Amino acid sequence: MYELGVVYRNIKRTDRATADGLASLGSATVHEAMGRVGLLKPYMRPIYAGAQVSGTAVTVLLHPGDNWMMHVVAEQIQPGDIVVAAITAECTDGYFGDLLATSFKARGARALVIDAGVRDVKTLTEMNFPVWSKAISSKGTIKATIGSVNIPVVCAGMLVTPGDVIVADDDGVVCVPAALAAKTLESARAREANEGDKRAKLASGVLGLDMYKMREPLEKAGLKYID
Repeated sequence: MYELGVVYRNIKRTDRATADGLASLGSATVHEAMGRVGLLKPYMRPIYAGAQVSGTAVTVLLHPGDNWMMHVVAEQIQPGDIVVAAITAECTDGYFGDLLATSFKARGARALVIDAGVRDVKTLTEMNFPVWSKAISSKGTIKATIGSVNIPVVCAGMLVTPGDVIVADDDGVVCVPAALAAKTLESARAREANEGDKRAKLASGVLGLDMYKMREPLEKAGLKYID
């Protein structure tokens, strides 16, 4: 059960350097480095291509068709945060547009991840304010029911705790629990370096068949070449 009607102000955020370091590695590498966990459902898509961010999660729990708490969460944003919005029941209404984005950006938010809809996409793109959402919808919302800010939420199937690290790009959104962030950064950097070596070999013409030593197991599996 969610805790309703509360705003937690003093959350413990992941170390800023660690949180910032994960952005350049991207969601796929971070997901793999963490043991193939933490990925939000793939219906969460960026409203425009090319954005690649990481930041500390500030969470908000909303009700269907009601964005009142988006104004409440704005006050809790600190520079480097990413707002993660979960909904108590499925909804695709447009909870967020350019006015709220202006407020979020002024507070230092890097992005919004919302398991619902957004609108004003053209203006948001011009503002360079990235959003990952379930839908894009012109349909507006009301302000009538209170939810909560900075409680653990389930967003697009993934548990997100305030202060966790969110990594998002064109491939998806990953949540890295605060306790695993430093280890994940180290593992992701090692993985990235390894992939760099592989990329250089493939670019030189080496085949994956040889680089990954696949020929013998393929032969054992019964693969035959016919001329």
